Amino acid sequence: MSAQTARAQGSPSAAEAIDYNRDVRPILSNHCYACHGPDQAKRQAGLRLDKQEMALAALESDGHAIVPGHCDQSKLIARVVSTDDAEVMPPPEAGRRLKDTEIETLRKWIDQGAAWKGHWSYLKVERPPLPLVSDPAWPRTPIDNFIMARLDREGLKPSPEANRATLIRRVSFDLTGLPPTIAEVDAFLADQSNGAYERVVDRLLSSPHYGERMAQNWMDLARYADTSGYHFDGVRFMWLWRDWVIKAFNDNKPYDEFTVEQIAGDLLPKPTQSQRVATG
Repeated sequence: MSAQTARAQGSPSAAEAIDYNRDVRPILSNHCYACHGPDQAKRQAGLRLDKQEMALAALESDGHAIVPGHCDQSKLIARVVSTDDAEVMPPPEAGRRLKDTEIETLRKWIDQGAAWKGHWSYLKVERPPLPLVSDPAWPRTPIDNFIMARLDREGLKPSPEANRATLIRRVSFDLTGLPPTIAEVDAFLADQSNGAYERVVDRLLSSPHYGERMAQNWMDLARYADTSGYHFDGVRFMWLWRDWVIKAFNDNKPYDEFTVEQIAGDLLPKPTQSQRVATG
């Protein structure tokens, strides 16, 4: 069996390796850190699972919670699968047990070497290797490899490509929140040259409506409103900040500048009026 065929049939691959930050840290955080985390006052049995060197150290009761490469020797696994109320973790009074899928994730992670990672925000961004897929001819861009690899794992096949009228409708809504005009659809259908779709995307990215569309999610998270509205419909001037966010997207402002100016624009050296507005 070729490596490509094995991956297509669901055998483990590099793309399926357990990732500490994505797969393991959430399980430990949700189920273990309350008693085995950073709070020394609440820590039990001297075990701390949020720090690698402490999680791999010898236990007070002998043995190790985590033995890289050997889940069968790891006390962590023995405790989470135990049926003894005096041994099982989390304890019964916690009112929650690990799901079978979570236990299996911990098993795989330990057997794969229990690789640790620092917090994602401090890690250098690296481009991952492209996964092998069952149909190498289907991907058109590197992102497509990851989409098809997931489809392979789920035993699914890609849907047929949409017709051109559907494509321009989808991308128009996606990038601007608005449907294409009849003239725009007709022009796209008539343009059979190479790069026609790419030119539509470039046109939509250049539209002022692009910034409005992108700003929607950001403003929702910030709970933006044009008026106070709860007790009375009083006048507010937050539309200045709304327009700043829209303009930031349309100007393709770098994300680091975008966040710094919103968090502390008024504290920057000689802040501009725009940077003051950015703070809201």
